[in-house]
Amino acid sequence: MNANYALPRWADLVLLPVVCLLVAMLAAAGVVALVGQDPVEVISVLVQGAFGSQRGISYTLYYATTFIFTGLAVAVAFHGGLFNIGGEGQAILGGLGTGLMALWLSNSLPAWAMLPLMLLSGALFGAAWAAVPAYLQAYRGSHVVITTIMFNFIASSLLVYLLVNHLRPSGSMAVESAAFAASAKLPAMHEALAAIGIEWDASPLNLSLLLALLASLGVYLFLWRTRAGYRLRAVGSSQSAAEYAGINVRHQIVIGMAISGALAGMVGMNEIAGVNGKLLLEFVSGAGFTGIAVALMGRNHPVGIIFASVLFGALFQGGAEVAFEIPGFSREMVVMLQGFIVLFSGAMVYVIAPVLAWVLSKFLKAGVQHG
Repeated sequence: MNANYALPRWADLVLLPVVCLLVAMLAAAGVVALVGQDPVEVISVLVQGAFGSQRGISYTLYYATTFIFTGLAVAVAFHGGLFNIGGEGQAILGGLGTGLMALWLSNSLPAWAMLPLMLLSGALFGAAWAAVPAYLQAYRGSHVVITTIMFNFIASSLLVYLLVNHLRPSGSMAVESAAFAASAKLPAMHEALAAIGIEWDASPLNLSLLLALLASLGVYLFLWRTRAGYRLRAVGSSQSAAEYAGINVRHQIVIGMAISGALAGMVGMNEIAGVNGKLLLEFVSGAGFTGIAVALMGRNHPVGIIFASVLFGALFQGGAEVAFEIPGFSREMVVMLQGFIVLFSGAMVYVIAPVLAWVLSKFLKAGVQHG
């Protein structure tokens, strides 16, 4: 087999992720069978739990909303040649910015003014948190992978400190802020649908899903339809070539990471403004790291990230149903399924891609000869 076979663009974006997913599911099914469970039953319960009811679909899309934000954050940094592992911390700081704005102004501003301010505050907090590691790499030589990992821990500790010592209401034992005023609550999706005459089951799904889709469109337009996006991708392709072409590489590193952090910071609109209505611990719950897998599986393209986010949302929601419905199938086994998908969409893609390219080339050649 010739290792020089290359996949067409459409196959790289669509066919390869599908094949990787199928291989991952086959591998996971084999492991499920080895532990004494019926793979067909497990998959059917998972799919039914994720897509078989209005409530299941809503929870799947609710999880997917957060993953779209963090997946886009990873993708933007990747296109600039940066591996942002700090989505977790940037989402925490974004949620902190969202919550602080709500605590400060929600009692005095109407929703039409409050919600955009919360979105802007969350994005700015996330961008600022990501810009520090970017500056350290661009101007001081520190590696962004190391600094973003450390900034995750700092962000988590900062949130704990503020909630315990400054934001927790007097006399309360719960480590959370006071509840926001009604103007800081992003409308739930079932409420928005009811306003136009559509009945839908109540769930945490809220209008931040529309924000995530708009962010996906914005990322696509920025990266592939603007000069600024072209400069960022040029730096990601080759820093030396970009510098030779007159592009300020240091500036692009900071800009790319700031945009990445802003996207991760928008998670607060889903979790803080859309669901909890207060600032609390663990509202990110690993979504920053899941965003890395989402970006890998989505091939760092906004459309692929949307589909990958829905897939991971289905694994979270359907996995909870499987753990509840099937005796002996624990939550840890659901994590195993997620691990297989990450493995085959990340590391193993470099094994699967050449094989798929070779098979596809033979198939297309046979079709041409037959035609």
